Amino acid sequence: MAFSPEQLFFRLEAYPQPGRYCIAYSGGLDSTVLLCALAEIREKLPAPLYALHVNHGLQKDADQWAERCQRQCEALSIPLTVIELNLAVEPGESVEAFAREARYKAFAEHVNAGEMLLTAHHGDDQVETFLLQWLRGSGVHGLSAMPEYKSWQEGWLARPLLGCSRGELEVFAQACGLQWMEDKSNMDLRFDRNFLRNEIVPRLKARWPGLVATSGRSARHCASAAGLADEIAATDLDTCGGENSYRLSLDAITRLSQSRQENLLRNWVAGHKLETPNSHKIRRILSEVMVARADADPVVTWAGIQVRRFGRELYLLPRLPAEATGWSSPWNGNEGLVLPEGLGELKLVKAGSGFKNDVLTAGRVSVGFRREGLQCTPSGRSGSRSFKRLMQDFSVPPWLRNRVPLLFVDDKLAAVGDVCLCEPYGKEDLELEWKRDRFL
Repeated sequence: MAFSPEQLFFRLEAYPQPGRYCIAYSGGLDSTVLLCALAEIREKLPAPLYALHVNHGLQKDADQWAERCQRQCEALSIPLTVIELNLAVEPGESVEAFAREARYKAFAEHVNAGEMLLTAHHGDDQVETFLLQWLRGSGVHGLSAMPEYKSWQEGWLARPLLGCSRGELEVFAQACGLQWMEDKSNMDLRFDRNFLRNEIVPRLKARWPGLVATSGRSARHCASAAGLADEIAATDLDTCGGENSYRLSLDAITRLSQSRQENLLRNWVAGHKLETPNSHKIRRILSEVMVARADADPVVTWAGIQVRRFGRELYLLPRLPAEATGWSSPWNGNEGLVLPEGLGELKLVKAGSGFKNDVLTAGRVSVGFRREGLQCTPSGRSGSRSFKRLMQDFSVPPWLRNRVPLLFVDDKLAAVGDVCLCEPYGKEDLELEWKRDRFL
């Protein structure tokens, strides 16, 4: 079906109504068609238009592109903001991925709440994305490729041209006498997407002319399956500990099938806005961490993230602060004490009059961390315990034992964070709060 501005208008009508439409305008064929078609239907749109052009600074003619985009927008009376990035790509880093991430970060800083970012991705782009994900071995989430629109930032991101092929856009552009710029880097076959675009997809389309439509349909089927998997994961997360929890019940997880366990773990990590583990890491969590001996401290790590086990629970640790060995600070309890290495803050919630007058104001209190030879008789209990035994009795995970703040009176252990108090002190004497990241 031939592309037309009216067709574009019908697509936009199906989306939420924004406060403004922001056009991601590069100056190439696709975004030029989108820009000009929107200009034709602007009187019927429920919100005004404006455009953003990102100058990555990666090509010698990047400034000329920005100038031509400015002239085109002025001719159409569409306000344009040019964002200068001047990126420097590190050796070995993907130029495509680096530029894309920087571009969307720039968009996020300029698109306001309640607005809609419109990009000019079309059906051929969807085919390339689908194939790239397939070649990477992606599951249904990856094979869903690009959604036509989604919530983004505090507004929306939409791709109203996904139902059109590049050929249809080119026919429209030529019929309207539009001028656009060709990015010479699109012919560089070192980049995977360019190789697919120039070498593979044309041959596939020659054999299967309906490739754009059928690939789009497959992506939508995968998106539907991915949505169903997410719904199942949400139910399982609720059963195992809650979607916002950094701890899950091993007993609840083991009652699920392996497929649901894998689905649960991926969604658990993704729900905390963290990089999801690959299939190999997922299998290691299931086969090593979950079934380890009760006295073991198993861990699977990727991208600085850890999944560990303690007792009958699985722990997700986005980052583990460094240990603060040797750190110590006097403390009078009047204000919260900021701990080193991002370990949070220690606050005095309550102090009995005797403790406050005899101990705090006398400068006998300090805060530090684990060291050799510590002993404690827990308040209300009998018998002195070593620090290791104390941590075991109060079920403190091994990775926290060198990171929990300790309160000392006259250099003797008086309190272990908000875990326990040591004799002769009890709740009538003091109460501490250890404010820290929820995963600790």
